[in-house]
Amino acid sequence: MIRTPADVESASLLTPNESHGQLRSHSSEPPVSRFTALRELITSPALSFLMEAHSGLSAKIAEEAGFSGLWASGLTISAALGLRDSNEASWTQILDVLEYMADATSLPILVDGDTGHGNFNNFRRFVRKLCERGIAGVCIEDKLFPKTNSFIGENQPLADIDEFCGRIKAGKDSQTSVDFVMVARVEALISGWTMDEALRRAEAYFAAGADAILIHSKRSQAGEILDFARQWGRRCPIVIVPTMYHGTPTAHYRAAGISTVIWANHNLRAAITSMREVCRRIRTDESLAAVEDQIASVQEIFQLVGNAELEEAERRYLPKRSATTAIILAATRGDDLGQLTADRPKCMVEIRGRPLLQRLVDTLASRGIRDQVVVRGYKKETIDLPGVATVDNDAYATTGELASLACALDRLSGDCIITFGDILVRRFIIDGLLDTPGDIVVAVDPLLMPRAGLSARHDFVQATRSHEASYLDDDAPRLKVIGSAVDTVDTQGAWIGLVRFSAEGSEWARKEIAAIEAAGKLAQAPISELIGRLAVRHSVFVHYATGHWVDVNNLMDLAQARELQ
Repeated sequence: MIRTPADVESASLLTPNESHGQLRSHSSEPPVSRFTALRELITSPALSFLMEAHSGLSAKIAEEAGFSGLWASGLTISAALGLRDSNEASWTQILDVLEYMADATSLPILVDGDTGHGNFNNFRRFVRKLCERGIAGVCIEDKLFPKTNSFIGENQPLADIDEFCGRIKAGKDSQTSVDFVMVARVEALISGWTMDEALRRAEAYFAAGADAILIHSKRSQAGEILDFARQWGRRCPIVIVPTMYHGTPTAHYRAAGISTVIWANHNLRAAITSMREVCRRIRTDESLAAVEDQIASVQEIFQLVGNAELEEAERRYLPKRSATTAIILAATRGDDLGQLTADRPKCMVEIRGRPLLQRLVDTLASRGIRDQVVVRGYKKETIDLPGVATVDNDAYATTGELASLACALDRLSGDCIITFGDILVRRFIIDGLLDTPGDIVVAVDPLLMPRAGLSARHDFVQATRSHEASYLDDDAPRLKVIGSAVDTVDTQGAWIGLVRFSAEGSEWARKEIAAIEAAGKLAQAPISELIGRLAVRHSVFVHYATGHWVDVNNLMDLAQARELQ
């Protein structure tokens, strides 16, 4: 007969507080306790299955596949930490992993508790901590601490029966949920003992309070497991781990009255196979081309870890800020990169397997700037990024930066960032640009000062104050002059190719572009001319960004960009 929760001496238990251990529910019914859910799986007359997980991510994947419960494997958790399955990971380290798993999924978790991490005293503390974190059950094996994996060696010594029963009793007395599941794992068969010894131990552990018996075997056929189930006679649920006898049809387990099957280590084993193959291919090819379509996308990672929920939470809890758009100017070829741009513009040259433009797009998106438009020109058909709009400057060969911006003039409204498509920047530079007060803000690197060969390449600036690492809350300095011909005597740095406009700043910029066009100067004007003209009439503020960006113009820049990312 199967023991029910009513048979447990619940008077000795603490009143459970299972908020951490509740399953999420989308109905009006009260949430089901994870403890109750695991007990129902284990005691159900129908065969149930637990899938191995060793991390929050693998737990999510198992839930996504439709499993109703998880097996937190001691072997795979240890291996994922780079450790042996010999209690090299402390129980507190295991507990940390379990907490991530419990937070990542709503499924009940049965944890592999090895031998209980010591004697009865260690085990009862472990059980209390499991209950606090909503871990629904634990399985302990009747071997000695520190444990050795069951598939290593022969005739491993077993624990004294009475001592192991004491561990079980201590665990049961320490659980703070009446439905917490205690599984006793019998290692007699796997250690070379007789069937009678296995049955004798199972009976003693059941009498000591175990809610289920896990009978283990490393034979390639399930004969002794099915024989044990027949002789046991369903006195309490039987749990099995068919890692070695994996060819046995599952129908045999149902016919034998097995309660639960644990698929014990297959997520990690699958990951090892895949990671080895991907590493080998990338190392051999020195490219991502052969593997990119064979592996999960970055978007799948975002979906698994719940980025959508964070975005919704940001909308609820963060101060409302007008959506910022981005105009990315990427029309030029990049002649100084030679053959690298023979069939693509320099914005599509790869930096560690990903186009330069894709990295810039992702950096902007990570700051919430998802409304982006790219102005294309040279080899425009090669620029086709998911979710990114494009406009074309078909006269790219005879026009300059401001003419490209004018092609996207209808997007220059509201809060807007304009950036060149051949730069890499760290996210915190974008953050600083957005957070600096002002209707027009330019990003300036104070470390980049005029020297031979640079004056024609960079737009240097003069501002009302030089960069000072010590200032905190002072108002941002104002731009005085910008351009490649700035007097080098009083230069505060170089503009890095990023400018932000508020809604009013965007309106000023559109009017100034119209004035430049009316004067017949639009075709060849640089963006710095627009900024300089605006600075005469309005306050243009400077956000100093010391390094951590690269403007990719030649092969030396490209090498530096590969170091930055």
